Amino acid sequence: MSKPSAPRHRTEHDSMGELQVPADALWGAQTQRALQNFPVSGQAMPRGFIRALGLVKAAAAEANAGLGLLPKGIAQAVAKAAREVADGDHDAHFPIDVYQTGSGTSSNMNANEVIASLASRAGRAVHPNDHVNLGQSSNDVIPTAIRVSAQLAAVERLLPALKHLRRTIDRRARRLRNVVKTGRTHLMDAMPLTFAQEFGAWSAQLDSAQARIEDSLKRLRRLPLGGTAIGTGINADPRFGKRVATLLSKATGTRFESAADRFEGIASQDDAVELSGQLSVLAVALMKIANDLRWMNSGPLAGLGEIELPALQPGSSIMPGKVNPVIPEATCMACAQVMGHHTAITVAGQSGNFQLNVMLPLIAANLLDSIHLLGSVSRLLADSAIAGLQVRTDNVAAALDRNPILVTALNPVIGYEKGAAIAKRAYAENRPVLEVALEDSGLSETELRSLLDAAALTRGGIPGGRE
Repeated sequence: MSKPSAPRHRTEHDSMGELQVPADALWGAQTQRALQNFPVSGQAMPRGFIRALGLVKAAAAEANAGLGLLPKGIAQAVAKAAREVADGDHDAHFPIDVYQTGSGTSSNMNANEVIASLASRAGRAVHPNDHVNLGQSSNDVIPTAIRVSAQLAAVERLLPALKHLRRTIDRRARRLRNVVKTGRTHLMDAMPLTFAQEFGAWSAQLDSAQARIEDSLKRLRRLPLGGTAIGTGINADPRFGKRVATLLSKATGTRFESAADRFEGIASQDDAVELSGQLSVLAVALMKIANDLRWMNSGPLAGLGEIELPALQPGSSIMPGKVNPVIPEATCMACAQVMGHHTAITVAGQSGNFQLNVMLPLIAANLLDSIHLLGSVSRLLADSAIAGLQVRTDNVAAALDRNPILVTALNPVIGYEKGAAIAKRAYAENRPVLEVALEDSGLSETELRSLLDAAALTRGGIPGGRE
């Protein structure tokens, strides 16, 4: 005789009544209602956001215990469970869709219910609202979790990746400081520069992007927790928000502070929009670098052919031997997505009505995805493209020798119009500028070689040594 099967569901209740919840689920009634209400994308909230929720709930329990508002035994059980959530031990129990209630209440209650369920296993009853959510509201918890998750993702993932990319570029630039190439404006031949100067511009772009992001993080670290429902702090000890910020700083090694005006942090998400804007600027810089690499790598015969990127995979299902610049291409797609995320975050950011923004989950998901994407492609560009690229010095030198724009260096001596005539003739006859200038400029070969020295021209100033 077979044993009766274990029940597949259990009955839970909330203020709206009873409903069935999977027997093995750690969540309760409010999470189950959200699962039923929002079958939208199948995309759950990001790991970094769930981590932040766990960190916030642990710090809140410790702060409330320190203020004498939560029994120490319950506080310890809640904090322990919340840290497990932060560590990713229970991610399967956070299934709620990104496209949910605009305040993120469903995600806050999901965290409250899971943490209460885990904490209750110690033998004492822990309530998701009365204990885990003590002194809090979804309206201040979710904006706080957005800021905590984005700050940690930027500090722990994006900024180190960005610094690694810059170091890789700078290292390659130093090795190529004496290699002169043809510059290009409008995709047309221009005055020469060194690879170090070209790479240096990339590094400077990234340095500026890093500075912008770091400046934005100064405002993002201001947490509105303690403002509860609308910013007044109803049902929270006035010291609560500051204590939580201090505890979060200690737990993460990253600075957080209590917002001076919690109404702002709940009603608006300008700090998140600002950071997203700076991420979009970084995406612009990375796409510029990636496209430069694609152009420089183009060919190998019919393109510019200045460099060879590492060959990583076959490039065609029909053309044998074809190899494509796949890392720059992946980078460009990631950057396009970040720019799209910023548009969505901008729309979401202005969707605050009176005392609450109602597109918080979208802001959280897109902001964290942007940080993740940019951190990933920064390391890919560094390690799988720039670190291993090879310069095709013969092609670079051949193009430089026949660059008619070198005649620009003769302007101070023979004038613009005569220089233009020499450049046009050199191009039409496919001859080096030096040869044509020797025939038409009236200058000696010694003078011309000095004036048209490509390496000297990369140092600027007035050719011929005139001050």
